[in-house]
Amino acid sequence: MRTGSEPATARSALRARFWLSLWGLVWAVFGTAAFALTGRTGWAVACGVLWLVATVDLTVVLRYLRQGPHYQPGRDVPPYPPPRE
Repeated sequence: MRTGSEPATARSALRARFWLSLWGLVWAVFGTAAFALTGRTGWAVACGVLWLVATVDLTVVLRYLRQGPHYQPGRDVPPYPPPRE
């Protein structure tokens, strides 16, 4: 049922975003090192930029997760109240 308040009450899958950012960070570090060792400077720089983006995203996600259930409610947080008519 749509209430019209979805943007205000939307929940983000921060834990999934955390694991995906971590996975991307690992591959970006590996890619940067591998391309740097093989002499592919352009690809190493591209992976380094991706490394930076993944690090910033991971930092933002961790900040939101540490702020508590306001940003990432757990299973103990009840669902939203029904809309008033």
